Amino acid sequence: MAAAIENLMVAQAFTQLEELFRAHQACVLKAAYRVTGSIADAEDVSQSVFLRLARGHVDPDHISNMESYLRRSAVNAALDLIRSRGNREFLPVEAIDAQQSSSRPSPERTLSSLELRDWLRQELGNLNPRAAEMFALRYIEGLDNPEIARMMATSQAVVAVTLHRTRARLKKGLRRFRKGAS
Repeated sequence: MAAAIENLMVAQAFTQLEELFRAHQACVLKAAYRVTGSIADAEDVSQSVFLRLARGHVDPDHISNMESYLRRSAVNAALDLIRSRGNREFLPVEAIDAQQSSSRPSPERTLSSLELRDWLRQELGNLNPRAAEMFALRYIEGLDNPEIARMMATSQAVVAVTLHRTRARLKKGLRRFRKGAS
């Protein structure tokens, strides 16, 4: 009898996870792709986010806004991936598409754009995790400050100040990057 109850509970948990996956997988994949720039990396991030749920690291019943939670998890996991990558080179999928299409900008411009994207991803990995998450949610995911404040359980003022300081730091780093590139 106890085994039958346990099997029923496992089946219900699996069904709940499957429903969460179907409802939110596209959002998680999109958030991860926007941060990593690589569909393969985004798929890995998506898998790790849902595996955490499957392994019971998080109780879905205690999360008030599952989409926000999963989006934040995807952004954080993507930032973790970028941090772990360090200085290793990678070529995002859009770079290959850009190189193969004759209707795209010149190779020099494409390379410059790719270098800038790689630099930004690397810099995001070097930021304080909370600042990086806010920046990614605002400027990569396109959320507004009130949404970010609600998601991160903080005030809009904290979000605004953090984003302002993060942008200032990135602008300063961008000036150094451009001087080194010229």
